[in-house]
Amino acid sequence: MLRTLVARDFDEWSEIRNRCKEWLVKWEPRPPQDRIDVTNDRRAFAARCGMRQRERQLGTGHGFGIFVNNKVAGEINLLSIQRGPMQSATIGYWVDEALAGNGYVPEAVVVVLRFAFEVLGLHRVEISIIPRNFASRRVVEKLGIREEGLAKGFLEINGIWEDHIRHGITAEEWSARREELIQRWISDLPSQVGEWTL
Repeated sequence: MLRTLVARDFDEWSEIRNRCKEWLVKWEPRPPQDRIDVTNDRRAFAARCGMRQRERQLGTGHGFGIFVNNKVAGEINLLSIQRGPMQSATIGYWVDEALAGNGYVPEAVVVVLRFAFEVLGLHRVEISIIPRNFASRRVVEKLGIREEGLAKGFLEINGIWEDHIRHGITAEEWSARREELIQRWISDLPSQVGEWTL
C-alpha cells in the first residue's frame, strides 16, 4: 500500500532509517549541517510531513510511504513536477534493506507511474540512478524502463557530485505498456483510476 507519511509513522520510519543507515545514506543528498536530524527528531519528521503536504497542495510533488503488512517499508516520491511545455517529474525511492528484492519497489513505481500519467496527466517521468547502485538499477531493469544516457556530475550525493544514468518513460510508452505493467505488478488493483486513491 502507498499512502502519505504522517507524524504517527515516525517510530517505524526512524527505526528503518537508523537500522539501514549504511544501506541508504550513500545514495542520498547530504542534509545541510545546520538542519535538525529528521531521522531522530519527531518534530523535524512532522515538519517534513508538512512540507510534503505543501508540495501536494502546490502541485510540485507527491510523497508516499511504502507499506507492507501495514508497516513502513520505504518511500517513493514523485518530485520536481514541471507543468507548462514539460509536463514532467522525477521518481526517487528507497526500501528497508531487509525487504529488498521482494518486488515492492517495482510495484510501487508502477503505481506511481499510473498516478503520474493517468491522474496528474504528466507526459514524462524520469528515474536517475548512480551507476554503481545496482539495487536501484535492478528496479528499472525489471520494469524495462528505457535508459537515456549518462548525466555527468548530475546530483550532489553524500557530498560528492555523482554521475547518474537517466531512465525515462513517456505517456505514449505508458499507454503502450500499461496493461503489461499493471498485469505483472499491480493486477489486483481496480482497472479504473477513479476507483482507488493513493
